[in-house]
Amino acid sequence: MGTTRPTTSARRRAWRPVLAAVLSTGLLATSWQAFSAEAATGPAGSGAGPLTARLSGDGAARAHDGDPDTYAKGSAAHWVQADLGATRRLDRVELALPGKAQQVQLQGSVNGRDFVELSDSRARQGHVTLRLDGAPVRYVRVAGAQRVGELSLFPATSGDTAPPGAPRNVRLDGATLRWEQVPGASGYDVYADGRLRAGLPATATRWQDTTAPGGTTHRTTYTVRARDAAGNQSPDGRTATRTVAAGTGSSRAAFTPSPAKPAPQPRRAGARATTGATMPYTTVEAESGAIGGGAQVVGPNRRIGDVAGEASGRKAVTLKQTGQYVEFTTPVETNTLVTRFSIPDAPGGGGTNAKLNVYVNGQKTKPFDLTSRYAWLYGPEAAPVNDPGAGPARHIYDEAQLDLGRTVPAGSKVRLQKDADSPSTYAVDFVDFEKAAAAPNPDRRAFVEPAGFGHQDVQNALDRARMDTTGTIKGVYLPPGDYRTSSKFQVYLKPVKVIGAGPWFTRFHAPAGQQNTDVGFRAADGADGSTFAGFAYFGNYTSRIDGPGKVFDFQHISGITIENIWAEHMVCLYWGADTDRMTIRNNRIRNTFADGLNMTNGSSDNLVTDNEARATGDDSFALFSALDSGGGEQTHNVYENLTAKLTWRAAGLAVYGGQLNTFRNVRVVDTLVYSGVTISSLDFGIPMNGFGPGRTTFENLGIERAGGHFWNGQTFPGIWLYSASKPFRAIRVNGATITDPTYHGIMFQTNYVGQQPQNPVQDTELSDVTVSGAKKSGDEYNERSGFGVWANEAAGGPAVGQAAFHRLTLRDNAQNIRNTTSTFKITVD
Repeated sequence: MGTTRPTTSARRRAWRPVLAAVLSTGLLATSWQAFSAEAATGPAGSGAGPLTARLSGDGAARAHDGDPDTYAKGSAAHWVQADLGATRRLDRVELALPGKAQQVQLQGSVNGRDFVELSDSRARQGHVTLRLDGAPVRYVRVAGAQRVGELSLFPATSGDTAPPGAPRNVRLDGATLRWEQVPGASGYDVYADGRLRAGLPATATRWQDTTAPGGTTHRTTYTVRARDAAGNQSPDGRTATRTVAAGTGSSRAAFTPSPAKPAPQPRRAGARATTGATMPYTTVEAESGAIGGGAQVVGPNRRIGDVAGEASGRKAVTLKQTGQYVEFTTPVETNTLVTRFSIPDAPGGGGTNAKLNVYVNGQKTKPFDLTSRYAWLYGPEAAPVNDPGAGPARHIYDEAQLDLGRTVPAGSKVRLQKDADSPSTYAVDFVDFEKAAAAPNPDRRAFVEPAGFGHQDVQNALDRARMDTTGTIKGVYLPPGDYRTSSKFQVYLKPVKVIGAGPWFTRFHAPAGQQNTDVGFRAADGADGSTFAGFAYFGNYTSRIDGPGKVFDFQHISGITIENIWAEHMVCLYWGADTDRMTIRNNRIRNTFADGLNMTNGSSDNLVTDNEARATGDDSFALFSALDSGGGEQTHNVYENLTAKLTWRAAGLAVYGGQLNTFRNVRVVDTLVYSGVTISSLDFGIPMNGFGPGRTTFENLGIERAGGHFWNGQTFPGIWLYSASKPFRAIRVNGATITDPTYHGIMFQTNYVGQQPQNPVQDTELSDVTVSGAKKSGDEYNERSGFGVWANEAAGGPAVGQAAFHRLTLRDNAQNIRNTTSTFKITVD
C-alpha cells in the first residue's frame, strides 16, 4: 500500500526541537519525559501527521528542518536518533538520504539501551519509506548513515495506538516499590537503573526488590511503565531511589499477584516482527553473496547430514574446484571475520584440517585455519558418536574466526576462495562482520592482572583479589592474550569482578592435545554478586558428556552477572541450579554439545537477555523446574531478546514447568530435528514442578523453518505443547509467527502411561498467532505433515484437554487445522 509524503510545513511542526541543548551524540536518558508524543496534526493513530519526538545526533536539528539541502551527520558508530517519549506503535518511518547510496539500518528500542533491528542493513538513497507494521518502539535510530534529512515517524493507523498513562504515586516502602493501577493497562514493567527487572500483570501494584549489591553500598533508581496489550508503553512514572547496604537482602525479588481476575485484553493489531537478540556483529548469508568460478548455491532441503539441510536458510555455497569463490560486500566497518563452514571428515573420523583463502578488495590476506575435528557425528540420533561406521552423519558444520589485522571499511569486498593451495572442498553457510576493540583495565589500582597466561597465573590473581583486606581491589583484569586452562577456576568467600578485554582479545583455550576437558568457573560460598565479562572460552569437546563441560557451573548462588562471553566447543555456557537474580546478557553461544543455557532447581528472578545461540546440541535456552538439586518453585524469570539458530538436537527455547515466568521477543530459526519452542510438563523421571497455578507467558515469538523428526520418527512442530507427567495449565502465548515449518506449525500432544493419559492441557490460550507455509513434506513422514494446527491423535494416544485461539491466522498450509480426536477441543474466535 502506497503512502503520501507529508508536507514540508507539517514535517517542520512535527520535528521542531523541544530541547535544543540536548542535541548531541549518544544515548538519551530513558527517564526523560518532558513532552507529549502526540501526532503533529490530529489525534494519535489518525495517520494525519508524524509524531513529535526529540532528536539526538551531530546537527540533529537539521534532520527535520524542512530544508532538503541540510542534514544531520551520522556514521556506523554515531547515529541519528529520535525519542518519542513513550513507546508507540509505528506504521512507518520516512527519511531522506541525500547524495550517493548509504548503508543504512533502522533500529529500535523501548529503553534506549537494548536495540533491535527494524529493517535490514543495505544501501539506500533518496526518499526512503520503511514499513514497521505496528512495531512498538520508543527510540528509533538511523544507524550507518552519513547524512540523514527529513526524518518522520508515523503512528500505526489501526488497532490500539495510544500509550497508556504513566503510573502515578510511584513510591518506595522499604524494599517494596508501589504505584497506582493505570486504567487500560495490561501490565507493568519495572526498571532498575534503566535495566528491565520485572514484567508484571495488570493486577500488580507493587514489587519487592530485596537484592543485595555485593560488597558495596549501592543506590538503585527505579521507574515503572504501564503497557497495554498492543505493545504501547507509557512514559516513565516518577522515579524512586533506594540505597541498599552492602551484603543485605535475601535470595529473592518477589511479586505476589492479586487474586483479582485480570481485565480482558483488547485485540492486538500489527504486532511487530520478532528480531531476537541485538548482537555486535552483522551476519550475511553465503547465498546472498556473489559467486564465481563455478561455485554453486545448493539447497534448499531439510536433510540431516546434508550441507544445505544443515545450513542457515537451508542453503549454502559449495567450493569444490580451484578458483571458485563467494564474495561479500561488507555492510559495516569490520576488522574481524567469522565463517560457518563444512569440510570433510577423515575416513576413520577425528576430522581434517584445511585452509581457506581470504581476499579483501582483491588483496590476499591471512587465511582461515579450518578443522572438522569438532563436527561430524554419526549413528544413533539421540547419542551420536565420532565413528563413521556407526551410521548416517549429522552435525557437519563448525565455525572459524579471523582477526583481519586492520579495519575494512563498509562497502568493501571480502572473498573466500578455494585456491590451488587449498586441496579440501568447502561449504560456506554465512559470515559475520564485526569491528572489535580491546577494552583496557578499568582501574589499575582496583583490578589486579595475572603475571602470565597460564591457568595458575589466573588463579593466583583471583586469590589475590579474594584475600585483599584493604578494600581497594575489586577484581581481576585479564589483558588481551591466549590463556591456557585445563580445569575450573574457583571464586569464593567474596564477590569478585573478572573482566577481560573482550571476547576477541581475552581468550581461554582448553588443551589442544586433549578432548572433553572440563574448564570454566565455579563460584560458591560468598561469591554472590560477582561479575564475569569480556572473554571467550574455546573448549575441546568433540562429543556430549553429561555432567562436566559447562563454562559456568553454578549452584546455590545469586546476584551474578555474566556478560559478553563467547563460548564454543563446550557442553554448555551456563547451568544454574538454585541460582537467583542472575543477569546473563550479550553472550554468544556456539557449537555446544548440550544446552546453551539452562535454569533449574528453583532458579528465580533471573534476567536472560540479548544472547544468541548457534548450533547447540540440546535446547538453546531452557528453563527446567526440577527439584533434584535443591530449590523450590521457579518463578519470575524473564528470558527476552534471544536468538536461537541451527539447534541440532532439541529446541531453540524449551520450558519445562514453573510459573510466573516470561519469555518474550524470541527468534528461533532452522532447528534441525525438533520443535522451535517446546512447552512441556514431562519430568524425565526427575522430581519437578508442573505449570501453574501462576501463568507462564510467551510473547512475540518468531519461528522460521523449525521442526523435524526425532525419537524414532516422531515429527515435531514450530511450537510443541506437551502435557505429560506434571500439570499443564496457565499457558499464554501472546503473539507468535510460525513460518515454513518442516512438518506442522503447532502441535498438542499428551503423554500416556499404560494406555492411560497423564495430565490434560488446561487453561491454555494462544492469541495473535500466525502459521503459514506448512506444506506436505514429501518424505517418509508425509502423512503427518502439512498441518497448521494439529491435535496429535497418535504418538501413544490422542491429545487430551482443550486450548483456545484468539485471532488465529492460517494461510498457505496444506491443512489448516487437524483434529480427529474426541478428547481434545480446539476453540477459535
